[in-house]
Amino acid sequence: MLRSIYVRNLALIDEEEILLEDGLNILTGETGAGKSILIGSVSAALGAGSLKDLVKEGSDTASVELTFETQSPAVAALLDQMELPRMDGCVLISRSYRNGRSISRINGEVATLQKVSEIAALLIDIHGQHEHQSLLYPKYHLELVDSYADQRIEQIRQSCKEHYHAWKESAQKLEQALTEEKDRTKQIDFLSFEIGEIEDAALKEGEDEELEARYRKLSNAQKILETVSEAEQLTGSDSGALKNLSRASGLLARISSLDEDLRDMSTTLIQLEDLCMDFSRTLNAFLDDFRYDERELDEISNRLDLINRLKTKYGKTIPEILQYKDTQEAELERLQDFEHYVANLRRSVQENERLLQKDCEGLTSLRKQSAKELSRMIRESLEELNFLDVRFEITFSALKEMTENGADHVVFEISTNPGMPLRPLASVASGGELSRIMLGIKTVMAAKDSIETMIFDEIDTGISGRTAQKVSEKMAKLSQTRQVIAITHLAQIAAMADKHFLIEKRVEDGVTRTHVRGLAEEEITEELARILGGAKITETVRKNAEEMKKLADIQKKGERQQ
Repeated sequence: MLRSIYVRNLALIDEEEILLEDGLNILTGETGAGKSILIGSVSAALGAGSLKDLVKEGSDTASVELTFETQSPAVAALLDQMELPRMDGCVLISRSYRNGRSISRINGEVATLQKVSEIAALLIDIHGQHEHQSLLYPKYHLELVDSYADQRIEQIRQSCKEHYHAWKESAQKLEQALTEEKDRTKQIDFLSFEIGEIEDAALKEGEDEELEARYRKLSNAQKILETVSEAEQLTGSDSGALKNLSRASGLLARISSLDEDLRDMSTTLIQLEDLCMDFSRTLNAFLDDFRYDERELDEISNRLDLINRLKTKYGKTIPEILQYKDTQEAELERLQDFEHYVANLRRSVQENERLLQKDCEGLTSLRKQSAKELSRMIRESLEELNFLDVRFEITFSALKEMTENGADHVVFEISTNPGMPLRPLASVASGGELSRIMLGIKTVMAAKDSIETMIFDEIDTGISGRTAQKVSEKMAKLSQTRQVIAITHLAQIAAMADKHFLIEKRVEDGVTRTHVRGLAEEEITEELARILGGAKITETVRKNAEEMKKLADIQKKGERQQ
């Protein structure tokens, strides 16, 4: 349930909070009082509109905050999936605007509009002023049929999607193969050349790094020999460090027994002498083993040139070059066995098409079952909305081509007068009738889902009299199982309110502001009289309003006792 709507600095609203209740919450007010702004702000908070367009003139900041109360396992699971905190059965959705930027939050955590929309889809259903226009488009009809079927067709819809993409992919490959057939010989020669060039090189992983290290060493041979020789002279036993260490070690050894510190120093010096001797032997071994061969340097240089040339053509590293060769070998094998490859593609296309056809037929069968039940439910719902002689059917025809969503073209057809044939909604229904039909559909679909809150923005467009009464009864009935929030201009609907709010404009200190307040019992009658009587409220109009409210209360009480 939507428990509260908090709005700040939007349009003519400075700051307002609406505390909503279970059942039917009605909002009324004069034209231009700000009813649409209120619904617009809710939509914007839920990611379905721009908050910037609603910000009060002269304000740099604005915000909308919606507080929901829910025990829905689906909502809890989605919050966990999004790694958002839970708040003991509450979901707090807010959207704030500051200096040209808006930020959305869910339970205090910054969230994308995509996440807000996903959460909102489980919490609330908003029927805008022009949403009934979607009934004019068959695509929406198919969505409703599938939504009513729910989990019954989900698995086969997914299978249909997968087989459709597999069919399209195999068909595309076949078309490409047939197109490239004329260039096959040229392509085979080219692939054979590339593969042969890489094979002739006989590459080994890591050899480029080893060759580069060897090349650096040989190309700097003279510098290495001169430097190592000089180091050997500085550390050797003839005149270098080792000779001096040996002499110093002998001197300290003679007096080491005279003092403990001298003994430690003598030991350290002996260790240094041993290290220097080992180092000297290592230097001498390096000089003895070092060989410089100009022919080897040329060979390494040529080998590196070859490897680098292959790298510029086939890959940045030797593993990439070898992987490229494997790929080209597979392509060569395909081209050399082209007829077999094409035959396999043809079989793949045929098999995926067969599976897709089977899925489409299965979808059609399940959809027709769903449509039969759905059309009966909608027809009964429309009869309750004063379509007394209505006929309603959902008709199917096949699309020219299969799609990832099957091959069905679905159309809602209706006849509202005896003796008139069924015709598509788009060519029959008026604006007022579409509005009622949408209400009927919403009522039917509400029984299928777990959404606890529904908002209707001026569902009463184009209706009056007995029809308006029927619509009011329908909304009252719907509010027994759902929280319903409705903006209306009709007294018949407003009279059914469990909680009635008045949206009004007032001039305060020379500034026009919009306020929202809940009405007391005696104020409700006065508001109903205003809706009924317009500018002048007579005693007769007031009595009519009292009678209307009384009858509405009796109607609701009777419905709830059933």
